[in-house]
Amino acid sequence: MAILVDETTRVLVQGITGREGRARAALMREYGTRLIAGCTPGRGGETVDGVPVYDTVAEAVEAHGGFDASVVYVPAPLVKDAALEAIAAGVGLTVLVGDRVPVWDVMAIARAARAAGVDFLGPNTLGVLSVGKGVLGMIGGRAESARAWFKPGTMGVASRSGGMTSSTGYYLSRAGVGLSTLVHVGGDSIIGLPMPEVVSRFQADPGTEAIALFGEIGGSQEERVADLLAAGAVTKPVVA
Repeated sequence: MAILVDETTRVLVQGITGREGRARAALMREYGTRLIAGCTPGRGGETVDGVPVYDTVAEAVEAHGGFDASVVYVPAPLVKDAALEAIAAGVGLTVLVGDRVPVWDVMAIARAARAAGVDFLGPNTLGVLSVGKGVLGMIGGRAESARAWFKPGTMGVASRSGGMTSSTGYYLSRAGVGLSTLVHVGGDSIIGLPMPEVVSRFQADPGTEAIALFGEIGGSQEERVADLLAAGAVTKPVVA
């Protein structure tokens, strides 16, 4: 199994008509992600590589039903509005790829997500990849490289560093250790799903048998993971 994304996850891309949104949407589809629709204000009625585009998330939901995840590819000053739109539409997980999102904006997103009972990943994240199932964001780069680098298995990987998320998964796979899901939690000071939450989800995932973490200096995320281990809330092997 996996956490956060698999082959059944219904995905929306906000900002799909932009350069990054268009390119990353194509790569996600090539990897097998179930990309249903995209949206860009003022571009409704267009298509991007056969994917229908809507002006708003609400219009996409009305046309296709609910979405499990949305990946947001918009400039930092627009991230808050895009995220709040997805949250209001009931999207279960919003992935905020952009960096330099104002802290006050992230705090507003966090309040809205808590009130709605939904999650967000990032900001400043490469996203999440469940090996052989689906990817939200840009972990692994091109689909063929992601397939070559990351082999399926039962080790979950998480880091606050995007490069080390990918590198940890790459070297584990080269050593013969297969992976369930790779999660880049994001590099900013305030994020939606920090390492303790991700580790707890790995703990609950029957397809993950062990967890590899690559930490960074600053903040308390790694110490909070250690608290979970000390309390017995996480019993799977953790290598950090």
